[in-house]
Amino acid sequence: QVQLVESGGGLVQAGTSLRVSCVASGRTLSRSIMGWFRQVPGKEREFVAGIHWLSGSTYYADFVKGRFTISRDNVKNTVYLQMNSLNAEDTAVYYCAEGPIWISVREPKEYNYWGQGTQVTVSS
Repeated sequence: QVQLVESGGGLVQAGTSLRVSCVASGRTLSRSIMGWFRQVPGKEREFVAGIHWLSGSTYYADFVKGRFTISRDNVKNTVYLQMNSLNAEDTAVYYCAEGPIWISVREPKEYNYWGQGTQVTVSS
């Protein structure tokens, strides 16, 4: 079992930055992929970024375009999503998820555990 708790969401203005965090507990993540997804009402949950916990390899959605950075802190068992140059289209509930290392990192159905989500709202 893995428990995931996101934090750091909020209301920000377009063009600014925000960092959301996800603290994981329950077991080691050395064989895990951690992913960030987002979802708006009426749309499917979409992949934002992922990181292989052990190697640190990262993966990004095309729409990130260098604006977002995913990272992890092995000591704190925390994964971060640094979001820069935010725009109104980034408004969504952001979720972190954990899955085994062999999954397709961009496919939400392959993740086993999910956090409760944190709301990010970008005003234009």
